Amino acid sequence: MSTVDVHAVVSGAGPAVVLSNSLGSTHRMWDPQVAELERRFTVVRYDTRGHGASPVPDGPYTIDDLADDLIALLDRLDLERAHLVGLSLGGMTVMRVAARDPERVSRIALLCTGAQLPPATAWTERAATVRAHGTGAVAAAVVDRWFTDGYDGDRGYWQQMVAATPAEGYAGCCEVIAELDLQQQLSAITAPTLAIAGADDPATPPARLAEIAEAVPESRLLVVDAAAHLANAEQPGVITPALIEHLEQS
Repeated sequence: MSTVDVHAVVSGAGPAVVLSNSLGSTHRMWDPQVAELERRFTVVRYDTRGHGASPVPDGPYTIDDLADDLIALLDRLDLERAHLVGLSLGGMTVMRVAARDPERVSRIALLCTGAQLPPATAWTERAATVRAHGTGAVAAAVVDRWFTDGYDGDRGYWQQMVAATPAEGYAGCCEVIAELDLQQQLSAITAPTLAIAGADDPATPPARLAEIAEAVPESRLLVVDAAAHLANAEQPGVITPALIEHLEQS
């Protein structure tokens, strides 16, 4: 499948950091980080294919399709190398790029993600549900897993974000996760890596991030308390400084 020109928003100045979104979100999921990051970096936020304002090609997609889209974005912005930060599906994309195209990557951060998320049937069944009934059918359940019971933000905002995701884009990316297995590629990642887990994340619990941190040669693990799957939005006061500290290391 050919690459698509994903929708991107660029702000700030300095070394480039590209932020890759989760399944069912848009580049706006990174709003809690932007103000601090753009004081130090050129911040590139984009919508994964099938999400937000990006094109929605027919599925199924593969992890290499998502990786190719990210490399094409770097090319479009004349970025020879960049820091890459991804959460969940975005983290999977970042891992694939870092393993496959190490010359394009400086440092990476992987939030609330996994190298493999079985069982595949859970993802193919969700894809079928969304194709039949739309993303609104899963939005409330998805957001329940994004945040802990103690989250005091606007859950309705996030549910609307999920529900606005094109059904084919969401389903196609579910199929990416169903087929994903990056476990044997982790040792090929040479970029210094920060793996961040939400202590209360039911989708990608800390063990998933520990697995990544143990396999990637130059990596460390941060487990964030009182955070579930969208940890960057629930605990920005912890995660944003951790990202900055990691990305600014020489």
